Amino acid sequence: MSYLVLVSITPIGKGESLSKYVAKFVKKVEESGLSYQLTPMGTVIEGNSWEEVFSTIKKGFEEVERECNRISLLIKLDYRKGREGAIKRKVESVREKLRDGL
Repeated sequence: MSYLVLVSITPIGKGESLSKYVAKFVKKVEESGLSYQLTPMGTVIEGNSWEEVFSTIKKGFEEVERECNRISLLIKLDYRKGREGAIKRKVESVREKLRDGL
């Protein structure tokens, strides 16, 4: 099973540069051992169960919460049975179609 989750965490009231807080969140994702990809607009995390993905998100949120009184958190989930490696496979599929001229 594949739980592919896009997470965007935005502390409110902490100025324009938020990379310090994003780094704290991503550190917890790294510590989880789950596959992830950092993008300019969020972090994509892949896991095999609801519990492992969302416990990782919770730990990252709690790390940011220590320094922030208000946080916006966006979560988008793509669940698919019988698949793993979606974090790479989805991108490769689009690139392949681009190479083949659609």
